[in-house]
Amino acid sequence: MAVISIRSVLFSFVIALLVICITSEESQAAVLQPDRIDVLYHSYDGGGMKIDGPAILLRKKTSETFAVSAYYYVDSISSASVDVMSTASPYTEKRKEAQLGLEYLHEKTLMDISVRQSAESDYLAKSINLNISQDTFGDLTNLSLGLAYSDNEVKRNGDEFFNEQSQQYRLRAGISQILTRNLSMNLNFEAVADEGYLNNPYRSVRYIDNTQPSGVGYQSEVYPNTRNSFASKISASYYLPYRAALFVHYRYFSDSWQIDATDVEVSYRHPIADVFEIELKVRHYQQTQASFYSDLFAYQDAQNYLARDKELSEFDDLTVGVGFTYFVPQKYSFGDLRSEASLQWDYIKFDYKNFRDPTAGDVVGTEPLYGFSANVIRIFYSLYF
Repeated sequence: MAVISIRSVLFSFVIALLVICITSEESQAAVLQPDRIDVLYHSYDGGGMKIDGPAILLRKKTSETFAVSAYYYVDSISSASVDVMSTASPYTEKRKEAQLGLEYLHEKTLMDISVRQSAESDYLAKSINLNISQDTFGDLTNLSLGLAYSDNEVKRNGDEFFNEQSQQYRLRAGISQILTRNLSMNLNFEAVADEGYLNNPYRSVRYIDNTQPSGVGYQSEVYPNTRNSFASKISASYYLPYRAALFVHYRYFSDSWQIDATDVEVSYRHPIADVFEIELKVRHYQQTQASFYSDLFAYQDAQNYLARDKELSEFDDLTVGVGFTYFVPQKYSFGDLRSEASLQWDYIKFDYKNFRDPTAGDVVGTEPLYGFSANVIRIFYSLYF
C-alpha cells in the first residue's frame, strides 16, 4: 500500500511541476552548463574496510538545448571489518558503475534523464532517473523535481540457487530561493519506498546459546520486505564581501523501521589570491536504532525480524574535513583551457551506542562498545572546453 501511495504522489508532483513550467512567466532563456571532463580518485580506509578507485565523467553539449554525459566508476573493496571477522573471512571484490545521461533545455525548464547500472559479483542494480527544474519569479526561485526507479538483483557467492529481487521508488522535490544579494536558501524533500529482499545475505545476528562452548549462536538476519523513508533538508549559503562563503545545512530523516536521524554540517570556503581556495568543514550525524535491531538476542528466533547490522544500531559520527582547490591559469592548463584541481581530506569518527565488538574476546554481552575512525581522500581534476 505504501508503494502505491508514493506512486500516486509521484504522478501528482509531475503534473503540478509541468503546470508550473507551462504557466510560468517567460524571460531570458537559461543556458546549459559548460562542456567538461572530470577525473576523480577516491580512497576510504577505516574499520577494517578499504575502498578505492577511479572515476571519469564526460559532459558535452550537442547544441544550445541538448547535452549528453557519460560516467564510469570503479570500486576496489577489501573488507576485514568487525562484522566480517566475527562470522566469516576477509574478502575482496570490485564494483563497476556506468551511467549515461541526456539533458534538454527549453526556455527556463531543464530536463535530464539518465540510466545507470552498478554491478558486483553478487549484486546488480539498474536504475533510471528523471529530473526537471524550472527558474521562475525573475530567476530568483528554482523549483525542482526528481523521480527514480531502481531494480536490483541480489545473489550470494557460493550459492547458485540464491537469487532475490528488490525495487526502489524515489521522489525528490526542492525549492531554491535567492533572498538577498549574498544569501540564498534551499529546501529539499525526499521520499523513498523500498520493497523486496532488503537485507545482506551474508550477515548474521547472534543470540545466547548455552549449548555452545562460546555461549553464543548465530542465525541469518531477517528484515521486513518493505521500507518507507522520508528526509527533509534545509541549507543556506552566505557569500562574504571578500569572496569567501559560509554554508550550513540541517537534514532530518525518519523511516518505517523507526530510525530517526539528524545531520548538521557547517563549511567555510576562503579564497587565497586568485588561484587557490581552501575549504573547512565539520559535520555531525546521529541516529536511533531500528525497531528490530539488537546486539544480542535472548534466544534463537527471538522475534519475527532480526538485525545486527551496526548501521541499523544507535550511533553517531563526527567528520572534520579540509580541502584545497587550485584554479589552473589557462597558460598552464591543457590546451590553454580552463581547469581546476582539488584535494579533499575527511576524518570521520564513529561511535556505536549499542553494538559491541565480538572479536574483543570478553564474556558475551559485556564486550566493549565498538567505534572506529576512517580517512577519506578525494583527488579531483576538471577540464572545461
